[in-house]
Amino acid sequence: MIWLKINFFAVLALASGMLVAEPNLKKIFSVEFEPIREMSGIAKSKRYDDVYWVHNDSGDMPRVFAIDGEGKVIYPGWMNVYGELAVEGKQEWQGHSIKIAANIDWEDIATDNEFIYIAEMGNNGNARRDLGVYVIPELNPRVVGETRALKYLPIRFPDQDNFPGERWHYDCESLFVFQDKLYFISKHRKPGEIAGYEKGAVLYRLDTQHTDKFNVLTRIEAHEAITLATAADLSPDGTRLAVLSYQQLWIFDKPSRGDHFFSSTSHKLDLDYSVMGLSEAITWADDETIWIGNEGRSIYSIDANQVPVYKE
Repeated sequence: MIWLKINFFAVLALASGMLVAEPNLKKIFSVEFEPIREMSGIAKSKRYDDVYWVHNDSGDMPRVFAIDGEGKVIYPGWMNVYGELAVEGKQEWQGHSIKIAANIDWEDIATDNEFIYIAEMGNNGNARRDLGVYVIPELNPRVVGETRALKYLPIRFPDQDNFPGERWHYDCESLFVFQDKLYFISKHRKPGEIAGYEKGAVLYRLDTQHTDKFNVLTRIEAHEAITLATAADLSPDGTRLAVLSYQQLWIFDKPSRGDHFFSSTSHKLDLDYSVMGLSEAITWADDETIWIGNEGRSIYSIDANQVPVYKE
């Protein structure tokens, strides 16, 4: 699927010209562990110190990896495995296996104080009817080697009746947790054109947690300027929402009431694909610092306070 993403950028670049990356956006490290081959999501643990959960994109085994603040892989020390450096007589660590799960198209990951949430929400052709979220009790990556999905929450968009629909607005690569509920941001394509795109994104909320029938998302609001949202995360103090796309970093202040983030004060930073690559992972390292990861396993950091206010 990489060629499709490159094609996306080619279209974006022709439409808007080359984008400039903010000098304050700095590469801090690369994840050198080979099994993390196409990083598509990252989320900082709220339960364990110096732990960041990451996962690969579509078609991988159902597994997650833990890395520390320097990008080194974390694994149970008692197991006969090794990390970045080969050790004679040991096998390469293959990640924390998640039983009763499948990675058809995992696109984002989020955490709260209890669970890991994995968005099985990739929907390039807008025709899938098995979208959903895996709910996994967060394991201690330094002790536990594998776990199982506690449940799978089937999800449906409220305005999609046909598969594919007349509009191709039912792909999703952005998941975050706010006030104990899961939220999603859509990614839009031109109808019938997997490599085409449309501007705009919609914010949705999950209000139910059925496991035996579809959970219909609640539509909150739309944003007309976000293009191809690829990840989202809420700051640890809950005051700012970061939304990533291939060409932009957005930050939305917490609304004074409710959850209409798109209607609150916003900040925007243009990103340069030639610098950033295919950026599909975002998390807050702390209340001031955002990490952005790309599928080439590079991690970039930026001070959120340096992202300018967006003016239409």
